[in-house]
Amino acid sequence: PLRYISKLRELVKHEADKNKSPWKTMGPAKVAVPSPNDFLQKRSKEPKLAPKKKEQDGEKLLPLSVPPRTYHPVTRIKKNFINKNAVAVITGEPKKPRHFCVDTRQGDKYLLEPSGLFPKYIKKKNYGVLPKYVTRRNEEMKREEEEYKASVLEELKKKAMKVLSEEERTNILKALKKNWEEINHAYQGLPILTDTRYKQMHKEKLELKLKQLEHDIAAIEKHKSVYIANV
Repeated sequence: PLRYISKLRELVKHEADKNKSPWKTMGPAKVAVPSPNDFLQKRSKEPKLAPKKKEQDGEKLLPLSVPPRTYHPVTRIKKNFINKNAVAVITGEPKKPRHFCVDTRQGDKYLLEPSGLFPKYIKKKNYGVLPKYVTRRNEEMKREEEEYKASVLEELKKKAMKVLSEEERTNILKALKKNWEEINHAYQGLPILTDTRYKQMHKEKLELKLKQLEHDIAAIEKHKSVYIANV
């Protein structure tokens, strides 16, 4: 039998050749050879100046910033550093000696000021003075405490007991006595025989009212000053 040949064989070959890179590992297949006339000439790599501009259409070129022949530069004055340093030393303040502390026989020493042994802080002008933020905080706390006390006193005044006047006391006493007489009159009009539960309860209720009124009358008569709470 004949061998099977695909119809797309030529297309596959074309795609395979198209995707191949002949210079992938060995470089390009064809390289342009340089011309013999393009050889490296002398001074060819030096930078070249731009050509001079010529006056066109009556336009004048700007003058070059070149000093004239009559220009004489200012020469620097030579300084005598030796005399300058000598004057600075003579007129300057002398250096104060630094305080050291020697703590061994070999002469090991260290500065006394950063060690904490030198009393430099007590010589400050503001030594022992409270900082501003502390005084400000103390004033705020004092003001808050005064406001709290004022609010507490105001609340106590609102809840304080009221003293009854003599006229109010006598009026209340008269009203209590009148009420006691009315209840006593009702109590005296009760039947002698209390054979029902209702009669017993009504009698006990009147007795309780009489006892309470007698207690209130005795308390008001006993005390000259009577206080009433503001509820």
